[in-house]
Amino acid sequence: MHVIKRDGRQERVMFDKITSRIQKLCYGLNTEFVDPDWSLMCPSDCPGLDECWGEEFEKLYIKYEQEGRAKRVVKAQQLWYAIIESQTETGTPYMLYKDACNRKSNQQNLGTIKCSNLCTEIVEYTSKDEVAVCNLASIALNMYVTPERTFDFQKLASVTKVIVKNLNKIIDINYYPVQEAENSNKRHRPIGIGVQGLADAFILMRFPFESAEAQLLNTQIFETIYYAALESSCELAAEFGLYETYAGSPVSKGILQYDMWEKTPTDLWDWAALKEKIAKHGVRNSLLLAPMPTASTAQILGNNESIEPYTSNIYTRRVLSGEFQIVNPHLLKDLTERGLWNEEMKNQLIAQNGSIQGIPTIPDDLKELYKTVWEISQKTILKMAADRGAFIDQSQSLNIHIAEPNYGKLTSMHFYGWKQGLKTGMYYLRTKPAANPIQFTLNKEKLKEMQNSTSNEEETKERNKAAMVCSLENRDECLMCGS
Repeated sequence: MHVIKRDGRQERVMFDKITSRIQKLCYGLNTEFVDPDWSLMCPSDCPGLDECWGEEFEKLYIKYEQEGRAKRVVKAQQLWYAIIESQTETGTPYMLYKDACNRKSNQQNLGTIKCSNLCTEIVEYTSKDEVAVCNLASIALNMYVTPERTFDFQKLASVTKVIVKNLNKIIDINYYPVQEAENSNKRHRPIGIGVQGLADAFILMRFPFESAEAQLLNTQIFETIYYAALESSCELAAEFGLYETYAGSPVSKGILQYDMWEKTPTDLWDWAALKEKIAKHGVRNSLLLAPMPTASTAQILGNNESIEPYTSNIYTRRVLSGEFQIVNPHLLKDLTERGLWNEEMKNQLIAQNGSIQGIPTIPDDLKELYKTVWEISQKTILKMAADRGAFIDQSQSLNIHIAEPNYGKLTSMHFYGWKQGLKTGMYYLRTKPAANPIQFTLNKEKLKEMQNSTSNEEETKERNKAAMVCSLENRDECLMCGS
């Protein structure tokens, strides 16, 4: 091993000598680096900061600091702690990264993107005469899993192309409440395609959410949607022409979203051929993908929301006739097929607040498959968001779930997401309540009896079987539960 002397000479020394020298060093730590000042500025006194990003923002910010224009100066850690404290208590503020949103946007030729929408998945340019708007549609991913447990990428691509044509047509025939919205939509023609039922697709494929297979499928699903959306938009451009502000955009230069992330697609699609088509015809739409929350539509279709894992394997559905406990239909089917669904299992599932990890009679393969979001590493959630992010030209509505958040956990999580290059680092922070709700529907005496007994009465089995058949085979017309 060599060390470099002060005069620049190299000297060969043994490792133990190096260790000895290191141990004798006196270390110093610059507190300005650990906890620097952060200046809070007024846009009126410091114009232009909202109009720039990256190095340009940094230079202007430092210039205003040196000129003493700051309204207030605080320690950076103090400000960061206030953000973390608010997120722990309220689940907000949301986290979006301005540099990533602009650096990886196909609208960067228009100007600086300053804001997002309520759900943090729409990232579009706005100005005095333009109010950014976007037409959305979500794809139910569980519908592309075949009975043989393969994923039909061709069918997904075909449906995506139809969606692009439909959303593009809506831009022209839509009603616009203000002229500025119409200006924006017709100039740049952005659309936002999202998904629902990603967790359902994983379950149908028998891929645990954290598995390598699920992570690859996650990437290939969004690669397929992005490819098909671009191809469809290119076909529309060949027929109807380019969108008005196409010139100068990254796509016009042959730069697609994954290029901006510096990632390489899988070999599922022929990207080189698509780039040639786009070079010839261009595209009709400036933006294409924006995975949004799908709380209402996912409930209509019976899917889990958006890109998220299941929050619980049992939940309450409120309808006109009352409130009813609903079990994850995939889990119910699996437990039934294995002869494990009965009154005891129902009570244990309620007692465990929808988790099956603590139920000893459930096999390990099902425990892996039906992990709730609280039992999945949020690092995996963020990594999968970054994997699909290379094929999402807007952003994605990404919730973070931490049962017991603290300063260290949240700071680590935010910095990991930022380093991964996410545009949206966090939509809501979801936490668990300090106390569990009273389980009115749980028969605790019955649960205790069942835990001490290995046999069930025949009548109970028949009743469970009848209820199971009702919920599995005739869900839409079931009158017993009113749902």
